[in-house]
Amino acid sequence: MSRKFFGTDGIRGRTNEGVMTAATAMRVGQAAGTHFLRGGHRHRVVIGKDTRLSGYMMESALVAGFTSVGMDVIMTGPLPTPAIALLTREMRADLGVMISASHNPYEDNGIKLFGPDGFKLSDEAEASIELLLEQEPLLVRADKIGRARRIEDARGRYIHAIKQSVASDIRFDGLKVVVDCANGAAYQVAPSAIWELGADVIAMGVEPDGTNINRDVGSTSLDAIKARVVEEGADIGIALDGDADRLIVIDEKGRAVDGDQIMALIASRLHARGDLTGGGVVATVMSNLGLERYLQSLGLTLERAKVGDRYVLEKMKQGGFNIGGEQSGHMILLDHATTGDGTVAALRVLASLVRSGKPASELLHVFDPVPQLLKNVRYSGGKPLEADSVKAVIAQAEKELEGTGRLVIRPSGTEPVIRVMAEGDDAAQVERVVDRICDAVKDAA
Repeated sequence: MSRKFFGTDGIRGRTNEGVMTAATAMRVGQAAGTHFLRGGHRHRVVIGKDTRLSGYMMESALVAGFTSVGMDVIMTGPLPTPAIALLTREMRADLGVMISASHNPYEDNGIKLFGPDGFKLSDEAEASIELLLEQEPLLVRADKIGRARRIEDARGRYIHAIKQSVASDIRFDGLKVVVDCANGAAYQVAPSAIWELGADVIAMGVEPDGTNINRDVGSTSLDAIKARVVEEGADIGIALDGDADRLIVIDEKGRAVDGDQIMALIASRLHARGDLTGGGVVATVMSNLGLERYLQSLGLTLERAKVGDRYVLEKMKQGGFNIGGEQSGHMILLDHATTGDGTVAALRVLASLVRSGKPASELLHVFDPVPQLLKNVRYSGGKPLEADSVKAVIAQAEKELEGTGRLVIRPSGTEPVIRVMAEGDDAAQVERVVDRICDAVKDAA
């Protein structure tokens, strides 16, 4: 079945256009609520959001939808996506909803759904909700309409929970940490959790105004935090995205550390303690070959999934892995969270910094990445990857890189773009290969 509403990470789009309207949000509430109405108990849904201006509108519409089909609603206000997953499970809710477009600009918004176990919905559940979206809602009698309320202790519950991911003998006293919250959902909880564990916290990106989420701050815009870490003489910088499910670290020299190095650090520490499960790590096809080689040197494997944290999580659950993530900074630590949690991952990094006594630049340089190059080719229509001329160039490139590198070519799931990535030991060769494929795609488009 083709999807009209759900993409690879819930429903997302430009606010007040296409599917991302208040009318759609109300229908989603009605459809998702109907799907999760099971048994005679009083049903409840937890709704959180980030700091986008449109969050108020989408929240109100979702509340109307859920209550109209008989669900009680608990609203938390701005909280990270993983906090909503956690609260859904801990409060025994039937469903959780996060209103966020993650690292996108404020004009966009999205709706992410979690089941009662705190995990994102399966493809089958989303397909069922899609079908219900096309039908008239089953509205309840007036006396069965749900109630809505806000809770004030949601932030405290989340902070307490994530602090439990750090061993009781670990304190961050003496560490100076710059925390960039992207003017997003973690603007209160992330600095508070790190400060409560003893660190000297310098917070930035903590003044949301509805329109400045991810603007020139956060994990996708690192210039500001790089400069701030160096200026303050900080030990480390923590950069989150708008809904705080991503983490990029900045070392004391102002250099960025991506998700591959973070996964390598956390995995190696757990492996040394005998706490790593699954025999390795799950990452995506975009993770660096250097990570794979490093894990192999420890006798571990790197399992690769399609791009998207839901596919990483799916493979983790299938293989019994407790660590997975993406080069972009999604970190899934299943011992502590059911979805990507940038703040939990940051706490793990800070704990390792304390235990090692090493500077961040040394601790977080776990392996030498091989040269990697990614280019995007925009096209107007057709299927350029099916052209014989493009297939021939790709086959030649694969033969050239065999044994020394890797090639990943994939169409974007959200825009008419072909992503061409190659990596290998010879940087000049990698660049030649990528350019040849890009030229072939352009000629065929």
